[in-house]
Amino acid sequence: MKTRSAYLRTWLPSPRREILSGVVVALALIPEAIGFSVVAGVDPKLGLYASVVIACVIAFLGGRPAMISAATASTAVLMTGLVHQHGVQYLFAATILMGVFQILAGVLKLGRLMRFVSQSVMTGFVNALAILIFLAQLPQLTHVPPVTYGLIALGLVVIYGFPYLTRAVPSPLVAIGVLTALTAAFGLHVRTVADLGQLPSALPGFALPSVPFDLATLQIIAPVSLALAAVGLLESLLTAQIVDDMTDTPSDKSRECMGQGVANMASAVFGGMGGCAMIGQSVINVSSGGRGRLSTLVAGAFLLALLVVFQRLLAVVPVAALTAVMIMVSINTFSWTSLQRLLTNPWPSSVVMLATVVTVVATGDLSKGVLVGVILSGVFFAGKVSRLSSITSVLSADQTTRTYIVQGQVFFASAGTFADAIDVIEPLRRLVIDVTGAHFWDISAIAALDRVVLKARRHGRSVEIVGMNAASATMVERFAVHDKEKAATAPLH
Repeated sequence: MKTRSAYLRTWLPSPRREILSGVVVALALIPEAIGFSVVAGVDPKLGLYASVVIACVIAFLGGRPAMISAATASTAVLMTGLVHQHGVQYLFAATILMGVFQILAGVLKLGRLMRFVSQSVMTGFVNALAILIFLAQLPQLTHVPPVTYGLIALGLVVIYGFPYLTRAVPSPLVAIGVLTALTAAFGLHVRTVADLGQLPSALPGFALPSVPFDLATLQIIAPVSLALAAVGLLESLLTAQIVDDMTDTPSDKSRECMGQGVANMASAVFGGMGGCAMIGQSVINVSSGGRGRLSTLVAGAFLLALLVVFQRLLAVVPVAALTAVMIMVSINTFSWTSLQRLLTNPWPSSVVMLATVVTVVATGDLSKGVLVGVILSGVFFAGKVSRLSSITSVLSADQTTRTYIVQGQVFFASAGTFADAIDVIEPLRRLVIDVTGAHFWDISAIAALDRVVLKARRHGRSVEIVGMNAASATMVERFAVHDKEKAATAPLH
């Protein structure tokens, strides 16, 4: 009952505010969906239908209220090869399997892996995405009539100035209305939505993919589906975390994984391509006041209404108006404070952030940038933790026994330092390794302990290990070699 009431509350924020912000998002989805269809090498209607279906389904099933999901560039780039070699029907089949993988990820609660993404990676992801959003507007800023620049400038003035008058209506929606009215009233010859591509005029129909349901088909689509599922979930979960931070509210990452899966399966059977969460449109939604599921549902439903019922009105909306909105998204998405912190943050954090940005912008692939950032974060963290361990030694009064006192964490990054610090060649009768203040984490640490003990025995030294905690002792019992040898050694304490 508690879970049900919590779900119902996600539909309760101000309906007027939710509806208006959803309308803004629907308009902003159109050029993106058409552009991503071109990237994937499919008809524009596949991207538009996908945006409608995914947004409507995720509104009910997603784990992050107010987040917008639709056709995206990160998934579109992975579809090109499959579409070119096997056709669009195989894309539909791959999208269904993509959804199955995402549902399994939700069942297995793989969303918890997001805790391993550092704040530096998150900041780099956001900044890179802001840059990509701006770069995506460059075609609308080059080789266009001079009046286009004036319209974009006016649109930005309205977007940033109108809130000083009132916040009752989202300023991006006002900007789109003003620029559309001016274009129509003065007969300005600028690009409109109709120039972006053929808009569908009918409702999407239900149909299963027309492909052989056999092992050969599975071998063709499985690699693509797995890549689509992974990239889609990565971008969705990162976007969910960003919206969490913007709204100071939590989200259910496992539910989001399953919701994305069902949404993509629905998109495929209704003639759409796969997609995932969109940070740009999500930022538009939140910035326009969207906080609940209704805004996401309105975005999908109003987009369908625009395509089918209000197509003539939609066709005359100037692209300059949508460009102004997306430039606003780019400006608002970028973390400007991160530039000031580059010199004050620890240098590894700055390197991780910059590496994430550079990789994403250079490749146009958000997943590669995040992967590079996570790997660098892991390397820097391992290096930092490895330096927290220390080894000191004390020689007995009779100079026959040396006691090594190990403090800190012994794992793959510090195992080599541990082994090198213990001198097994020193002419002594006995070595004592005191690990009371240490912990052995992995088989690399156990292997280092093996090397020390076995090498000491080969040189005729007896070795005693004292103070080992229960968890480390269990690791030694399972994986160590030295305590299984029959050589005479002191018992392990």
